[in-house]
Amino acid sequence: MAIQGKVVAITGASSGIGEATARHLASLGAAVVLGARRTDRLERLVGEIEAAGGQAAATRVDVTRPDDLRSLVAVAVERFGRLDVLVGNAGISRIGPVADLDVEGWSAMVDVNVKGILHGIAAALPVFRRQGGGHLVTVVSTSGLKIVPTQAVYAGTKNAVRTLLEGLRQESTDGVLRTTSISPGYVRTELIDHAVDDPDVREQARRNMAELGIDPMAVARAIAFAIDQPDDVEIGDLTIRPARQG
Repeated sequence: MAIQGKVVAITGASSGIGEATARHLASLGAAVVLGARRTDRLERLVGEIEAAGGQAAATRVDVTRPDDLRSLVAVAVERFGRLDVLVGNAGISRIGPVADLDVEGWSAMVDVNVKGILHGIAAALPVFRRQGGGHLVTVVSTSGLKIVPTQAVYAGTKNAVRTLLEGLRQESTDGVLRTTSISPGYVRTELIDHAVDDPDVREQARRNMAELGIDPMAVARAIAFAIDQPDDVEIGDLTIRPARQG
């Protein structure tokens, strides 16, 4: 497999899709460098990966801070000699009608979902150019593919990233950079826990997610599939969702 021996950095790695991706890629022989704000979880995850025979390192990353992304890339290069893939997974959601005027929530989504990806690109791209190769795998969402009420701003941030990556792809046809957008549907993660203020609405959303959502490992396998392609093959977009999702 092409994944064997690759060095992969992952943001939002302390839970959900990021954690599942770290475990899966490490089991396939990749060295993983984990970034998230909850360092206690990261340390535990690194220990479990290493106990299973894998290679892992971690550092605290808040994707709204450009220096944190530079540190994540630096840890990869210093510990493992290079960086082959950056999985931009960190994201947040605030659900509600635009008329609620949740300006603070809008700003937070832009800072994490859009600027956080840009900060990762800014940190990784010079390393990829210097090495002569690299891969950006970015987790977006089916919310950007099917626009629904209460998710207008969240979907907007995800579509902004999708547009950004397509533009970057067209600027990078020299074979050095590959870009992949992964669009998950309902996945059983903690994302919904902070997306809604109303406790009754939040609890209903949790029940819906538990009933319909797929396991994060399904998304991890899709990410591995994209990474595992030959260097001259780029998987541009992958949508992965529950078979029952409308």
